[in-house]
Amino acid sequence: MVDHLANTEINSQRIAAVESCFGASGQPLALPGRVLLGEGVLTKECRKKAKPRIFFLFNDILVYGSIVLSKRKYRSQHIIPLEEVTLEPLPETLQAKNRWMIKTAKKSFVVSAASTTERQEWISHIEECVRRQLQATGRQPTTEHAAPWIPDKATDICMRCTQTRFSALTRRHHCRKCGFVVCAECSRERFLLPRLSPKPLRVCSLCYRELAAQKRREEAKESFGGSPRQLSHLGGPVCGASSGDDDDSDEDREGSGDGDWPTQVEFYASGVSWSAFHS
Repeated sequence: MVDHLANTEINSQRIAAVESCFGASGQPLALPGRVLLGEGVLTKECRKKAKPRIFFLFNDILVYGSIVLSKRKYRSQHIIPLEEVTLEPLPETLQAKNRWMIKTAKKSFVVSAASTTERQEWISHIEECVRRQLQATGRQPTTEHAAPWIPDKATDICMRCTQTRFSALTRRHHCRKCGFVVCAECSRERFLLPRLSPKPLRVCSLCYRELAAQKRREEAKESFGGSPRQLSHLGGPVCGASSGDDDDSDEDREGSGDGDWPTQVEFYASGVSWSAFHS
């Protein structure tokens, strides 16, 4: 499919149309050998609520953005190299269907499709593109992924101290390491997470202790040659970093100005296909 569409006029026109919709705020997308394989609307679970996003699958990148005017104007363009992507299908529930997680080292998030069929099409096409891209670049699949942010509505209390109750005056924060929703007192510390940002980011008290212990182990390894006996007392392992940057309103800023989409059920019209894949 990729070889068939590469360097064709129809492919060039499709990519040019996507660039036009993002306008000057978006990055150029046309490259020799790049093919636009599919596009469609998926629901992305953001910090405040789930919101519709336009997604474009190329043979080497995944692009998504906010919808200002369908098929005419998009903004907040995000580009994800496919060799960094891992997918994780999520279980079905009565309230949440057709979901899967898109995981990378810098950002992980949950999306859902209008139907089971579209969900499977997206997953199978993305995984095939990832496989081809890894084969072409000679890279190994990514094993460390950012933790997705827990949505604000998932908890009314701090997920660390379990004492502080959130309100209009007591705001929620997110740990950039684990993605938990925490209070200000439990997220006073900042720590440098180079994969996410060049500046120190907000982390919860537990992750800060683990990160600090890891840093001490690394410093001790450099000083003492890395003997297991010398390093064993300096703390346990830590997990991957969380999505996002140090601005707590990142998802709000990304979605500001969107249309009013109350629920996934109301957004997706029955019997309408919201995704298309080119052949």
